[in-house]
Amino acid sequence: MAADEAIAEAVGARCVPPTLRFYAWEPACLSLGYAQPAADVDRDRLRERGWDAVRRLTGGRAILHVDELTYSIAVPIDEPRVAGGVVESYRRLSAGLLAGLGQLGAAVQADRAVEEARGFKGAVCFEMPSDYEITVEGRKLLGSAQTRRTGAVLQHGALPLYGDITRICDVLAFPDETQRKAARERVRARALTLEEALGHRISLARAGEALMAGFCEALNLTLEESSLTTAEQARAEELRAARYATDEWTNRN
Repeated sequence: MAADEAIAEAVGARCVPPTLRFYAWEPACLSLGYAQPAADVDRDRLRERGWDAVRRLTGGRAILHVDELTYSIAVPIDEPRVAGGVVESYRRLSAGLLAGLGQLGAAVQADRAVEEARGFKGAVCFEMPSDYEITVEGRKLLGSAQTRRTGAVLQHGALPLYGDITRICDVLAFPDETQRKAARERVRARALTLEEALGHRISLARAGEALMAGFCEALNLTLEESSLTTAEQARAEELRAARYATDEWTNRN
């Protein structure tokens, strides 16, 4: 999360070009949305499993980052591809995700959400697709969020590749086990992994290659492989120490 913010700052300051980044997580990590209360997390259950927790700079609800590919894209705020409001720019950037998933054979869509999704207050990001999120037959496949600051647009999101999509419910706080079970059933009914969508497993590397190709195709991009600059690495470490690794940031309600 610190690296994503450091990249967005550098992009906004025109120190580096627009940046598309892919990464995975070790160990598994629960990320909370920017304004989500930490009380949504059952800390004892999280510790029992050896999983981490972090708070994102972007909004939305909790995501369990495990067995997945995470992407982030940072673009100057005056770049035409992110012109307009959040929804308009999200749809434009997500065209790259749709194209990449389509190359893998996933029958993906990005439509208006069903009426019951509006105002839904569940703690799990994948519990209910929002407007124009990427779905397969109505079930959410990829969750994304966006923020605008320091002269840049930062959008990032998670693509579950395989595994039990309902595991996140094991580490969230519920009044009783009946409600935990109900949340698990909602997630199972309304979300899926890429393996479920395709009927076979795709490696993390293959998924990343497909999404890169999709961004190039849909947004007319030419990508060049690179690493974080020394300045980006230093800034990421500053942000990690001052914000993302602190209880004050992660555990606020």
